Amino acid sequence: MTPRTREQYRAVRSGLADAPGANREDAWQRSVEYLFERLVTRWDAAGVVYEDQRELLQRYRAASQSEREAIRSALRTHLAEWFPEMDAP
Repeated sequence: MTPRTREQYRAVRSGLADAPGANREDAWQRSVEYLFERLVTRWDAAGVVYEDQRELLQRYRAASQSEREAIRSALRTHLAEWFPEMDAP
């Protein structure tokens, strides 16, 4: 991720990029989606392959709780390896 993308992520994660009245949970959910949009390029879910960004995000939003947990775990692992200075959701 570029330095600008990391800066934008920090703003999303902190809630600074949210509309007035948004709460901490909103910022957390948005930070996961932000990383998902920028880092995930392909997802094979139940034998169906998603590669289009719009389809990937739609599939993520329809994901089960266990699927979302697996995605967050993968994002955390990726950030720890490649961007250790960033806070993971």
